[in-house]
Amino acid sequence: MTAPFRVEVLGHTHAREAFSCGVQALDQYLVTRASQDVRRRMSACYVAVEIDSQRLAGYYTLAAGGVPLNELPPGLTQRLPRYPSVPVARLGRLAVDKAFHGRKLGAALLADAAVRAARSEVAVHALIVDAKDEGAAAFYRHHGFEPMGGQGRQLFVPLQRFNQAPS
Repeated sequence: MTAPFRVEVLGHTHAREAFSCGVQALDQYLVTRASQDVRRRMSACYVAVEIDSQRLAGYYTLAAGGVPLNELPPGLTQRLPRYPSVPVARLGRLAVDKAFHGRKLGAALLADAAVRAARSEVAVHALIVDAKDEGAAAFYRHHGFEPMGGQGRQLFVPLQRFNQAPS
């Protein structure tokens, strides 16, 4: 993680109302629904907090899931058991406040998500994301994600390969 930030679980003390990443749906989710999803155990939400100002600089969500084995790229399934589905951690949302754009915080949050998923006590093979738009899809592809299931914006990276992604 970049030095002036710490990543922690979303809590009641985090000031979310001022967060603005430029995508209204992501801003609104953080303000209105993230705490409910955490409380209902639908996802976990992690926030990057700027150490000096205590300002919320970014966030992401993780949830457990599965994907059908036959939707993964053939090169990735060669060594997997032939179960109907593969356990994954789903990166539901990832956003960085506009004031912190250009500081590689998004990449740092993505790396933090991969590390948390890999060390989880619940076994997951990969990290999967449904990119909101082509810009987001390009970001994930830059970090080693590949399209899956014939859907250009649903992307997948095995956790063992994440550390090999370009920075």
